[in-house]
Amino acid sequence: MKNRFYSVLCAVVMLFITQVSSAQCSMCRAIVETDISGKGAGINNGIVYLMAFPYFLVALMAFGFVYKMRKDAKLV
Repeated sequence: MKNRFYSVLCAVVMLFITQVSSAQCSMCRAIVETDISGKGAGINNGIVYLMAFPYFLVALMAFGFVYKMRKDAKLV
């Protein structure tokens, strides 16, 4: 019963977080569409940085896993 309460609570919190997040997207789109001062390039660079970091972490974990497997097999 306690786990179900926490699950419902997390679902409600996620629902409210997405409502706040989607409100910001229209503001960013408006800035990019009326790109007079070059803010669009900065927003695009920020998107690339936010996109690249998770891939970097996954690659780092994969290399660490391969290194550990090779070390355990005495192949290094």
